[in-house]
Amino acid sequence: MSSIGWRVHGDGRTVRTGAVVAPDERLSWPRTIGIGMQHVVAMFGSTFLVPIITGLSPATTLFFSAVGTVLFLVITGNKLPSYLGSSFAFIAPITAATASGGESVALGGVVVTGLLLTAIGLVVHVAGAHWIEKVMPPVVTGSIVALIGLNLAPVAWGTCSESVVGGEIVESCTSGFRAAPITALVTLFAIILTTVLFRGILGRLAILVGVLIGYVVAAIRGEVDFTSVEKASWFGLPTFITPTFDLAVLGLFVPVVLVLIAENVGHVKSVSAMTGKDLDPLTGRALVADGIATTLAGVGGGSGTTTYAENIGVMAATRIYSTAAYWVAAATALVLSLSPKFGALIATIPAGVLGGATTVLYGMIGILGARIWVQNKVDFSNPVNLTTAAVALIVGIANYTWVAGDITFEGIALGSAAAIGVYHLMNALARWRGTSQEAASPASVPNGTELEGAGRAPQA
Repeated sequence: MSSIGWRVHGDGRTVRTGAVVAPDERLSWPRTIGIGMQHVVAMFGSTFLVPIITGLSPATTLFFSAVGTVLFLVITGNKLPSYLGSSFAFIAPITAATASGGESVALGGVVVTGLLLTAIGLVVHVAGAHWIEKVMPPVVTGSIVALIGLNLAPVAWGTCSESVVGGEIVESCTSGFRAAPITALVTLFAIILTTVLFRGILGRLAILVGVLIGYVVAAIRGEVDFTSVEKASWFGLPTFITPTFDLAVLGLFVPVVLVLIAENVGHVKSVSAMTGKDLDPLTGRALVADGIATTLAGVGGGSGTTTYAENIGVMAATRIYSTAAYWVAAATALVLSLSPKFGALIATIPAGVLGGATTVLYGMIGILGARIWVQNKVDFSNPVNLTTAAVALIVGIANYTWVAGDITFEGIALGSAAAIGVYHLMNALARWRGTSQEAASPASVPNGTELEGAGRAPQA
C-alpha cells in the first residue's frame, strides 16, 4: 500500500486542457476542500434517501458511510478515489426484513451481506476478477440490477388501509406516492425539469433539488412535523442499534452481494478508463473494503454501502480524481452525522416527497440494468440471453415467493438465482447440443438490416 500523501498538481490552482488530477495528486487545500464538499453534496441526495425509505437512522447511516469511505481509501492504498454511500440494492430486503422481524433483524442481513462480500473480495484479490465475469456476464448482472429496481415499484406507489368511520369506508394512505399525490407530483416534476434545465453539478443533483422543492411544498401544505427537530440537540453521537440474525430473512439479502460486486467492479473500470491507469489489481481490495464497511454499518445500525456513481459524475465533470478530496468528503460527512438536529431534520421528509423521488429512483435502477445490456452489447437474438432476462424479470417484478422451512425467498432472491441458473443451464445445454446459434421465435424478430431489405423487390 502507498502512504497517505499527495503531490501538488501543476500550480495547484488550475487543470490544463486534456489533463487530469491523478489520485495521488491534489490541488491547493482550499480548492481540494471545496471539491471534497462538492462530493458530499453529490452523494447526499441518494445516501440519506435509503435510511429514510427503510426506516433506519439517517445520521447513523451517514456516520458509517464516512467511516466506510476512510476504510476504503486506506484498504485500497489511497489509490482508488471513491465515496461509499447507501446502496439502493438494500432497500427491498431491509424493508421486507423490518416488516417481518424488526429493524435489528434487517441489520443482521446487512452484516451477513458485508461478510459475504468481504470473503468474495479476498478470493478476487488472490485469484483475480476474471471468474466474476464468467459467473455473472452482462446479461445476468443487467437482469439482476433491473429486477431489483422494478421489484420496488409497489413501494413507490405506496400502501393504503381502509377503515369504517361514521358508517362509511375511509381509505388512509400513509406511504409512497398515494400518501400525498400533489406533493409527490411536484417532487417528481421538479426532478424531471432540473435534469434537463441545468448543466453541470446542478443537473447531476436533480434528485436532491427535487426533494428540496418537494419538501418546501410539503411544509407549506402542513405535511411536515418539526417537533422532533426542535427537541433534538445540536451535537451528539448517532443512535446505534445492534443486529440480530434470523435465517428466515437472510435469503432476501444474498442477491445484494451480486449487485455490490457488479457496482464495485464497474467503479474500478470506470476510474481506470478516466484516469488512464490500470486499477484492475485493486478490484479485490475494493470488494473487501466495501464488505468491511457494510459489515460495520450493519453492526451499528446503518445501511449497507457501495461505491457511488454520483461521485464518478463529479470526477468526470471536474477531471479531479484526487483521493484527498474524498478524505475531505468523509470528514465533512462525519461532522454532519454528529448533529442529532441535522439527523432529525432529514427524518422529517414526508411520505409524499419520498413517493415522488422513489418513482424516479426505482425506475432508474431498473433502467440501469438495461444500460448494462446496451453498453455491453448483449445480443437478445440469442435465446439464452433472451430467456435469462425474461424469466428473471418476471420472477422479480411479480415478487415470486418460495418458503423453504424457516427461510423465505422472495422476488429479488429468486429472480437473481433464476438469472444465474437459467443462463448457465441453457448455455451449457446449447453448447452440448450444438444449438447455441439457433434463434427461438421471440428472439428472431428481424433486425434493422433485415427490415430494410424486406421492402426491396427481389433481385433476379
